[in-house]
Amino acid sequence: MTEARKVPLLNVANILTVSRLVLVPVFLVLFFTNGGHDSFWRLVAFGVFALASFTDQIDGNLARKYGLITDFGKIADPIADKALTGSALVGLSVVGDLPWWVTILILVREWGVTLLRFWVIRYGVIAASPGGKAKTMAQILAIGLYLLPLPSYLVFVAWVTMGIAVVLTVVTGIDYVIRAFRLRAIKTT
Repeated sequence: MTEARKVPLLNVANILTVSRLVLVPVFLVLFFTNGGHDSFWRLVAFGVFALASFTDQIDGNLARKYGLITDFGKIADPIADKALTGSALVGLSVVGDLPWWVTILILVREWGVTLLRFWVIRYGVIAASPGGKAKTMAQILAIGLYLLPLPSYLVFVAWVTMGIAVVLTVVTGIDYVIRAFRLRAIKTT
């Protein structure tokens, strides 16, 4: 019988996850410089948001490809994701660029699904669905468009993209609830 390989806590995937968490306050400071409406600082904040979002794409891939999955990463990665998107959404609502109902709906869904996953964790893991991955990409793209100082004739592109993100957020949230209750029902019978 072979002994399972112990994955070090300090690995490239976890470092990328922690870097995303560290970039959240940097993003917020840059975003709110000069009141949150300065085009230069919005572009710089967008760059930080894009970089942090990119780390989200590669840390999970690296962890799976090279067997670097840790309990820390399983917990820290979704927290870092929600901290990044949540701070951007709240920031956009604070400066009046995004309606609060959009921010609240997305945040309630994101934190609700996270709590749901913890509620059923002893019965099994609810893996990310293709719809959930599409939702994440739509949210990141929509937030990125809202961060950019778009000319007025292109603002509708941000609205449409955020509309798609909101629809995917609601639909995949309902899907997670159904999957969680099914998993719990199967495992308790």
